[in-house]
Amino acid sequence: MTEREPITSEWIEIRQSKIHNKGVFAAKDISKGTKIIEYVGKIVSKKESEDISDKEIEFSKSNPETKGAVYIFTLNKKYDINGNVSWNTARLINHSCDPNCESDVIYGKVWISAIKNIKKGEELSYDYGYDLDDWENHPCICGSKNCIGYITDSENWIKLRKKFRWKKRKRVRDNFVATI
Repeated sequence: MTEREPITSEWIEIRQSKIHNKGVFAAKDISKGTKIIEYVGKIVSKKESEDISDKEIEFSKSNPETKGAVYIFTLNKKYDINGNVSWNTARLINHSCDPNCESDVIYGKVWISAIKNIKKGEELSYDYGYDLDDWENHPCICGSKNCIGYITDSENWIKLRKKFRWKKRKRVRDNFVATI
């Protein structure tokens, strides 16, 4: 198989990121609602997608320096996109708890679009939308003011905060019992 050229966009440039390794940055001002870049890759079945994710998570556990690298994107009820291909520049967009982009599936294609105005030089980010099944294995280092500490869908934050409070209460209770 011949290697494809990386997907490019007039809106982006690749640079070192404070969030994680490489990141995607605005090459010029981007208006809210702009389709910035397509998220591309190999179309895989849901079963293949699950197998790929499991293998990547297991690899990451035994190689902590990789800090995880699952590039699976939901396309529809039957298929996902495995974006772990060299030509998928959009895979370099990092997660943030205060994102400036979102993903949209439009006519069978996944687009990364601006959800607010983005200034030239700002790093592009979106909420990866991970569920809570494996949340402790996905620490977040986005550095935003409202960072929850883990890469999980913002819709899960209330549940996660309840877990934190429960763990804190349990630690306090355990320490109290230990001192009696």
